Amino acid sequence: MSWLWTAETMVDAMGGRPVGQLPAGITGISIDSRSLQPGEAFFAIKGDAMDGHDFATAAIKAGASLLVVAEGKLPALGRITTPMIVVDDVLGGLEKLGVAARARSGARIIAVTGSAGKTTTKEALRHVLSAAGRVHASAASFNNHWGVPLTLARLPEDADYAVFEIGMNHPDEIRPLVRLVRPHIAIVTLIAAAHLGHFRGLDDIARAKAEIFEGIEPGGHALLNRDDSRWKLLEKLAKAAGVTHVEGFGEHARSTYRLVKCELHADHSTMTAKVGGREIVARIGVPGRHMVQNALAVLGAAQLAGADLAKVTLALADLRAEGGRGQRHLLGRASQPITLIDESYNANPASMKAAVDLLDATQVAGSGRRIAVLGDMLELGVHSAKLHAGLAELIAATKTDLVYLAGPEMKALADLLPKAQLAAWLPDVDALKPVLLAALRPGDAVMIKSSKGIGFSKLVDALLKQYPAEAESQKRA
Repeated sequence: MSWLWTAETMVDAMGGRPVGQLPAGITGISIDSRSLQPGEAFFAIKGDAMDGHDFATAAIKAGASLLVVAEGKLPALGRITTPMIVVDDVLGGLEKLGVAARARSGARIIAVTGSAGKTTTKEALRHVLSAAGRVHASAASFNNHWGVPLTLARLPEDADYAVFEIGMNHPDEIRPLVRLVRPHIAIVTLIAAAHLGHFRGLDDIARAKAEIFEGIEPGGHALLNRDDSRWKLLEKLAKAAGVTHVEGFGEHARSTYRLVKCELHADHSTMTAKVGGREIVARIGVPGRHMVQNALAVLGAAQLAGADLAKVTLALADLRAEGGRGQRHLLGRASQPITLIDESYNANPASMKAAVDLLDATQVAGSGRRIAVLGDMLELGVHSAKLHAGLAELIAATKTDLVYLAGPEMKALADLLPKAQLAAWLPDVDALKPVLLAALRPGDAVMIKSSKGIGFSKLVDALLKQYPAEAESQKRA
């Protein structure tokens, strides 16, 4: 049996107290009883809304071979016969296990942050590095104070590469996490107006993202977007943190990983890039100029990690967009399908531009229309009205035919759009749903984009339900 951890090592790493006859080892780690697999250890983390100790019985029924629980919660658990490791604090125990995982690992470690493109870049790295070795990467967007330690504790000892996404919406959130991860390579994808409501401006966002430099291993690399207006600030902050190797990616002539040329198509892109002194031609399986930029970062990180660039480059062609992050579906009749672009996971001004550009490059069939369905961008604070209104200028420069809006913040955009272009503004997603479903017709291309909290994934689900067989058979990246 191949264990992720032996029980003895877990006890030693966490400074825990064993209760009962511990198993020889565990096959995995879970903090959610609903997704736990038999043989895994269940860590009863106490979150803001729920306490994992309340789900200990459910975890046992799901097949947990070991529980990690807090000393103070032990009396309330009653007569549980499943073996336990008792610690002072469960999240603290998980962090200690993550530290032990990092200490024993020989993998090349890559950390990714930025205002947009973090998860997409992380998933692209997972995909392409899998062609060159064994890769471990965070699930979904596990990029916060529990997601990063969990991903680290799940790191197999024999991984060749590991990719971590590190997020934040306030200062001082990245710093403790990157000190756990200790990456050899840290990528900053982009500085943009995400979470701007918690900061005075983009420079402060850049400074918060720059906390990632403080955890880079000696001799490691900071890989930055050379086309970003905050490049100089980030470079300065990286050097101040002691990073000796600062590389850039982008179109800028002084980029270490430089875009020579690219061609954008409706369902893919091709690019020529200068990497390590030679030109590489690559096909990227996901469309969009922003994906070309992400691919440059991916190539740069892969080269710095010592991966086989020939294998990595070939793997870029097989990239597929994730749900909520540009995934496409063809709905309805094959002769004149509705093209659905699912961008419902998150939104800020930079990612809105990328999504609208995707719609602009998408072909319509027959009398089809390009339709943007946009919801509120959250956490923009006092800048919200101005940034929502600013989308009018962005949309005016595209071939967008109709715009459907929902949410109180989107009223600022609704007030500026031409009447012929504004199809509807509704107060929320539930009011918008029947209006949108009734409006679509064969040949349309529809792009759905909002911050996750607005719930625009409901619109995607409703469309897939309305066209179930067609959506499943014709789904594409």
